[in-house]
Amino acid sequence: MNGFSMGQFVRRPEFGAVLSFVAVIVFYVAFGGVSLGALFGAASWVNFAANLGIVALPVGLLMISGELDISIGAMIPAGSMTIAILSGYYELPIVIGMLGVLAISVLVGLVNGLLAVRTSVPSLIITLGTLVAVQGLVLAGSVILTGAASVPLNAPAWAKTVFGDLIQGKFQVIILWWLALTLIFGFVLHATRYGNWIVAMGGDEVSARNAGIPTDRLRIVLFILSSTAASFVGMCGAILFNSAQVSGGMNYIFNTIVSIVVGGVLLTGGFGSVAGIFLGALTFAVVSQGIYFTDIDRNWSNLIIGVMLMAAVLMNNTFRQMALSFVPKKRK
Repeated sequence: MNGFSMGQFVRRPEFGAVLSFVAVIVFYVAFGGVSLGALFGAASWVNFAANLGIVALPVGLLMISGELDISIGAMIPAGSMTIAILSGYYELPIVIGMLGVLAISVLVGLVNGLLAVRTSVPSLIITLGTLVAVQGLVLAGSVILTGAASVPLNAPAWAKTVFGDLIQGKFQVIILWWLALTLIFGFVLHATRYGNWIVAMGGDEVSARNAGIPTDRLRIVLFILSSTAASFVGMCGAILFNSAQVSGGMNYIFNTIVSIVVGGVLLTGGFGSVAGIFLGALTFAVVSQGIYFTDIDRNWSNLIIGVMLMAAVLMNNTFRQMALSFVPKKRK
């Protein structure tokens, strides 16, 4: 059994994410006067990280495979509006609303996946098209069916407990879903053949296909997981806040991609880890929410957030290049 090697850890995709997370905390403590007890005891950034992290997990796997999905920006309100219209406006059982959310997310993911494998159009353009199309569908559908762009939802107690409750009155239960999904995605990517297939696709799709990897089917599954995760976050938000709106979700596009890159995933595919994606979501949450725990003038917040995120990305890029260029020495 091999022991721990610092050299191997430095070349791991998540090493830069670890340094970025620590650097952000140190910066806020040293220059912002942040109390670690107040920061780590606060729920705002953890809740933010959980919602972002659930979306980032499958999108991160897509990026490792060499693809990108920006339709998540429309799938979050689509998930929340679907369950609100079915189980709120029409008062159908909450399970029917959940099945409706699953159906629309699978449909959109399937369309994205089929277009990605059957055309030569880049996935960025494909998902841009579905982003706009789903946005229009959600808005028009809501107005036609309910006459409004905001729909109330009163979920039963069991649904609130499982999907939209607050732990200790401040931590969203979705945090537990995030931790569980991180373990599941981590196992799939790092301990199964499917994970090897995903990395191989991102490294060289032609070689992966020639080696017998079902690249088309795997790509479709990843797109479905991406849209489903985004819809799930939207559904949980509707249950938690007892309402849904057609707006919202667009910020997730930028936030998700940045957190994944900060987590060490290579934009061109073939390199990344679930641990890095997890840490990337944490880092982005601390950067964006931690400013409110400091003594720093809020007028400087966007500048500080931008600089810190850029530094994190550059740091990860440096360690990623080290990992990709590393050649192990032969034993004599």
